[in-house]
Amino acid sequence: MSLNKLALIRYRTIDNCLQNRFRKWTLDDLVEACAEAIYEYEGITAGVSKRTVQLDIQNMRSEKLGYVAPIVVVDKKFYTYGEKNYSITNTPLTKQDIGTLSEVVQLLKQFKGFSYFGELNEMVKRLEDKIQKQQHKGKSNISFETNPLLKGIDLIDPLHRAINNQQTLEINYQSFKAREAANFIFFPYHLKEYRNRWFLVGARKKDAANAILTLALDRIADFKILVTEPFVKNRQVNFDTFYNDVIGVSKNLNQEAVEIVFKIDRENAPYLLTKPLHATQRLLSQEKEYSLFTIKVVWNFELERELLGFGEQIQVISPGGLRRRLAKRLQEALQAYQTS
Repeated sequence: MSLNKLALIRYRTIDNCLQNRFRKWTLDDLVEACAEAIYEYEGITAGVSKRTVQLDIQNMRSEKLGYVAPIVVVDKKFYTYGEKNYSITNTPLTKQDIGTLSEVVQLLKQFKGFSYFGELNEMVKRLEDKIQKQQHKGKSNISFETNPLLKGIDLIDPLHRAINNQQTLEINYQSFKAREAANFIFFPYHLKEYRNRWFLVGARKKDAANAILTLALDRIADFKILVTEPFVKNRQVNFDTFYNDVIGVSKNLNQEAVEIVFKIDRENAPYLLTKPLHATQRLLSQEKEYSLFTIKVVWNFELERELLGFGEQIQVISPGGLRRRLAKRLQEALQAYQTS
């Protein structure tokens, strides 16, 4: 049952009245109190009917809302709580509430990289404590992919603020291939996550007009905001659609998607049918020993890695360049195993 705002106001008003044992409450008294509360909070002057308050009391007594309020009538006229310290605000969580809150807590804890989620830490702790008290154990029925040792998570929030505030950065960055860190002026435009790893997308000052650069947050040694350096706005990329034809994060400005045709053996085809490699995936045919698929995506490192992850189960048919590239990498992998 969904509750509207007026119903909630009435329930809380009736609850407050019945907790006050220094006064005897008739039905007319409760109707008047509800009408006054609705006028105070919502400015509505239409009042409240006796029938509405009677239904409210009936709902509060029932299990529909989870209250099961012990509302009793004394001397066939006055309403009160049969339990001295009862209040609907002290109602125990239902099993469904506990299950839902447990999942919400686990979900919220995944976003600790952002400050506005960080501000929820105390709320999350209180929720966890409430759940612990209700169910006497901290068991969760859902798990998310996390990596507590991942570097760069602490940079998400300051970089996100820099993007929002259009602030120029001076970044000290060392890629895995570079022997030494490079220092350059950078205009941040977008944050991208892929497989629990975060990337900053933007442009260097020297080529901001014709190129974008993707930086892994775990390779940023440090950065600072350059207040005196004018920010060059992003006028090249619509990030709402830029990654629609990409597996991963690697894509150049003018890089176009290519159609990739591949086949996968009969046993593993169902995995791709239920979890496509990409939104563009289409089934071309189903043969006795294999299924033929196609996707249209940018050819990048992440695509190669995805396809190689299937090992001998998958075979790229076209384009020929990608087929030869993967064959070479597989041969090199075989040689590595043979020589070691």
